[in-house]
Amino acid sequence: MPKVIPFQATRPTRDKVGLIASKPYETYTKAQVEARLDNNPFSFLHIANPGYKYNKEISGKERFSLVKNRFEEFKEDGSFQQDEKPCYYLHRIIYRNEIEFVGFVGAASVEDYENDIIKKHEDTLTEKVEVFTEYLKTVRFNADPVLLTYPDNDILDGISKRLMQTRPEYEFTTTSRETHHFWVIEDLKLHEQIQKEFEVMEHIYIADGHHRSSSSIDLKKVLESENNQHTGKEAYNFFMGFFIPESHLRIHEFNRLIKDLNGLSKDEFLIKLDEQFKIENLKQNYYKPKEAHYFSMYLDGDFYELNLRDRNCDFNDALSKLDAQILFNTILKPILGIQDLKTNSRLVYSQGQKDMAFVKGAVDQGDYQVGFGMYPASIEEMKTIADEGMKMPPKTTYIEPKLRSGITIYEF
Repeated sequence: MPKVIPFQATRPTRDKVGLIASKPYETYTKAQVEARLDNNPFSFLHIANPGYKYNKEISGKERFSLVKNRFEEFKEDGSFQQDEKPCYYLHRIIYRNEIEFVGFVGAASVEDYENDIIKKHEDTLTEKVEVFTEYLKTVRFNADPVLLTYPDNDILDGISKRLMQTRPEYEFTTTSRETHHFWVIEDLKLHEQIQKEFEVMEHIYIADGHHRSSSSIDLKKVLESENNQHTGKEAYNFFMGFFIPESHLRIHEFNRLIKDLNGLSKDEFLIKLDEQFKIENLKQNYYKPKEAHYFSMYLDGDFYELNLRDRNCDFNDALSKLDAQILFNTILKPILGIQDLKTNSRLVYSQGQKDMAFVKGAVDQGDYQVGFGMYPASIEEMKTIADEGMKMPPKTTYIEPKLRSGITIYEF
């Protein structure tokens, strides 16, 4: 059922791709951005941060227009070229010489997103979607594919393995120790096979990029209303995706840091926790949960193991048994008084790769009073929640791979 089609990517030339490709702008510190802009004239960050040229911060619609201008300049000087015919692309990413991700780059149907053939597991913020829609309407390109996942498929896996025996179009390694291999798939017979295999799937799932995919609906409505010759085949009816088998995804947790105990003393707080959890004080012994419904807590110099009491394990749906929801229902909301997980300034999220050592350091420094470590959600939990039409709490999953900007650009 899902419609995944080839498209004419605008791509860096082979000699410049390693210089152009960058992590998303917001993942760099200010110092890192400045260093890359100062030392690499080809970085995609020059497009994402057009104010650098004028040595000033630029935002809003003015920034959007300048982003478009920088992109056009990169095309004019030959750093980017568009493929002559629609293609699929195969992208292989190896992290630190040990973790491999392999997936296809293609165009996903906005209509499939609207009709829930492409499933979602996160809520989106209306304001953020509106801003990104306005951005896309101005710049008329997308440089960051949405990460989508599909059930492992022997035929697609076989196509990938055969292609990986041939010379890639790109091969480069970044300073973050990511090695990228990239193949352009021009063969029409392979196009038919790839499209057919996606069409027989019941659903595909968004792993990362909910706001980008949601904004594609609004963009399609705007551009369709402006086009008297609309056919449904225009590029704005699709959005760029990186399609990866479920077995290739890596899901990490987001840990939680809270600035205070909501007026409770340490002992009062622990007594309230005891109503919901079996508690073991592990003193200075580092602890990270090894299974669901166990939580790590760092408080006042000690690690604690929290194990949800059996009487609290009467779950009525997939969301209620999710650890992030359990933490909210049993601690964050009733004890710590955190009602809104999106906006409460007392709550900060820390992605799991920073681990409980980061949580410990943040609490020891006095920035926070307590930290909680989570067991990561599974792909099965993510899919079941999406299938049941529910949404995970914010910052439940930190999913890899994290994709680089500027390797494939989708114009519309």
